[in-house]
Amino acid sequence: MGGDSMEEPQTREVNLSRETILLSPVSSSVIPHKTKDGQLMKTGYVRLSAFSQTAATDMENVIVALEDQDVHSYILDLRNNPGGLVKAGLDVAQIWLDGNETLVNTIDRDGNMLPINMINGRALTHDPLVVLVNEGSASASEILAGALHDNGRAKLVGHKTFGKGKIQSVTELHDGSALLVTVAKYISPAMHDIDQVGILPDVQCMPDMLSPAKIDSNLGKTVRSGAEDDSDPASSLEKDSCIIVAEDELDLQRSSKGSPS
Repeated sequence: MGGDSMEEPQTREVNLSRETILLSPVSSSVIPHKTKDGQLMKTGYVRLSAFSQTAATDMENVIVALEDQDVHSYILDLRNNPGGLVKAGLDVAQIWLDGNETLVNTIDRDGNMLPINMINGRALTHDPLVVLVNEGSASASEILAGALHDNGRAKLVGHKTFGKGKIQSVTELHDGSALLVTVAKYISPAMHDIDQVGILPDVQCMPDMLSPAKIDSNLGKTVRSGAEDDSDPASSLEKDSCIIVAEDELDLQRSSKGSPS
């Protein structure tokens, strides 16, 4: 050790500024899409990861921004969304629906049913809509999917949802534990039970449902400017087989809406 001396630790002062970090559960992208008859369309893709207090406001802002970009249809992705605030789910539903539609029903242990209805709702857009769901879509996600589907606003694509529709009261016990008592459950507007049943999509789709050749053929329908960039969110979305199926469903909705009755 001899004459070696250890350096004294140095202290450095750093000034940090406090700021509010805003975490939004909503993300979006525009997916260019070329239909089978050669029309160039733009699909607004909206991903909702959870139902927080800001979910409805964030969703509204995203829809307004996408409308300004002249999108022709929407994909609302609720896959692996475990839920959150039920009120937030009901508020999001009203962004897509008009009138006094029933959003969900509650039924108690005695069989008494209470509908939860909109009041003079006005949708931000009436463009065709597909909702993506899977086994990770639960609670408020299932309520929202049921409201949009049963009121004829959206087609569901994906896999059967989780099946969580209980309404529970919480009683704190003296030892710090809690007792959960199921007092009611949610029923969709079309009277489909959600709890332990889940919601079935109109079109089944698993992430690996399409072969690479099928995906490549669908990518050929997509028009992009410049070279393909895997870092581009829209580019990665175009390779999602369930989104490809959803866009086919949107094409059917558009053709049905545009055809004479």
